[in-house]
Amino acid sequence: MTRTPKIWFAAAGVAALMLICHAAPAAADGPFRSSSTSRIKDLASVEGVRQNQLIGYGLVVGLNGTGDTLNNIPFTRQSLQAMLERLGVNVRGQTLRTGNVAAVMVTGNLPAFATQGTRIDITVSALGDSKSLQGGTLLVTPLLGADGNVYAVAQGSLAISGFQADGEAAKIVRGVPTVGRIVNGAIIEREIDFALNRLNQVRLALRNADFTTAKRVAAAINDFIGTNTAEPLDSSTVQVNVPKQFTGNVVSLLTEIEQLQIEPDLTARIVIDERSGIIVMGRDVRVSTVAVAQGNLTVTITETPQVSQPNAFSRGGTTVTVPRTRVGVQEDGKKFGIVREGVSLQQLVDGLNALGIGPRDLISILQAIKASGAIQADIEVM
Repeated sequence: MTRTPKIWFAAAGVAALMLICHAAPAAADGPFRSSSTSRIKDLASVEGVRQNQLIGYGLVVGLNGTGDTLNNIPFTRQSLQAMLERLGVNVRGQTLRTGNVAAVMVTGNLPAFATQGTRIDITVSALGDSKSLQGGTLLVTPLLGADGNVYAVAQGSLAISGFQADGEAAKIVRGVPTVGRIVNGAIIEREIDFALNRLNQVRLALRNADFTTAKRVAAAINDFIGTNTAEPLDSSTVQVNVPKQFTGNVVSLLTEIEQLQIEPDLTARIVIDERSGIIVMGRDVRVSTVAVAQGNLTVTITETPQVSQPNAFSRGGTTVTVPRTRVGVQEDGKKFGIVREGVSLQQLVDGLNALGIGPRDLISILQAIKASGAIQADIEVM
């Protein structure tokens, strides 16, 4: 009997990279180079106006036998006993076998300027071995801030996006049934004081740090106010001194500033995720003139073993297997492709696509172009 397994090895790489000429990239306009403006509101946030994270530990009851196993999860059993004792029920030394209770972690975000009595959304996540939180109700759970103080209290029925159904020989799980959400499930009990209108100066924090963008933001504010009230402190911070006409009314000042339009400047950057093969290139990526060739090398190994038997009635002969191996090498070479100097992002993509390569090989080519010094952009590998 002949057995013919085949093993394929593929190795892809840059066959040749030749720098023809290296000159300063020209400013070329293309489809991605159109002028676009954004509001300062979308580019920066006001320093001090922020959310605060809250966390708490609680119990979910009312589960249909999908809760924690009390014998395996001691903190659920202890929490259940402590809760019942606070309600006047003594269960010390008793055996608890309920499967309708689950220990959970409750998280939420306290918005800026949130007042007492307002509600926020919360997320509830199973902490033990509960199979599903579907149909459960979260009992009163204090939510603490980083300083250890209680800022909100959560309670309510959970909404679960996933489900689980199982039988003797099959099980179906869709989504994550051990995580739920309660809309408006927590009431704020403590406020965080922040007297915004009493400030003499405010700071704008850019979401994407850039010196040029910071300078443009300050210039737009100064043009609107009419005096030099704004100053860029660094690439991510713009300080605004409150003018006299807005003293005691910083909210009105910020309302006017947020609507100002500027054109943000971006760093030329290429972001690569090698695990998924995703490549994202900014509009200002430029290259000097280079020639690129890429080839695929395929190695094929075929095993066809044969059986050798001794002649009839021979003495001392044995049956052996004689190996037969065939090795073939094939290289699918690509022609050189010219990537012109100072091209736009659209032209660069078209030139690389003309080589007929996939995302994995394109990652290697971009890294090789960067190593040759012919690409004017930062490459960030995730």
